[in-house]
Amino acid sequence: MSDEIRRTVTLVNETGLHARPAAEFVKTASSFDAEIKVNSVDAKSLLGIMAMGAKKGTELELVASGAQATEAVDALVALVESGFAE
Repeated sequence: MSDEIRRTVTLVNETGLHARPAAEFVKTASSFDAEIKVNSVDAKSLLGIMAMGAKKGTELELVASGAQATEAVDALVALVESGFAE
């Protein structure tokens, strides 16, 4: 896809993508008109994100396409880099 946006970001929060950060991640992803995958998992699927078991230091590859792909990836990278305010 020519409109595909890719970025890699590293989880910095101590607890990784446990329940609250995973829910925040999915809520953020779902607010954009874009198809978003994180490590090949649907970024809008709470069960999918939780099942990844991503821990501190895990690299997340975000791939998005659609009308708001750039905005979605930027927002998700900022969220992960903020450590989910933990």
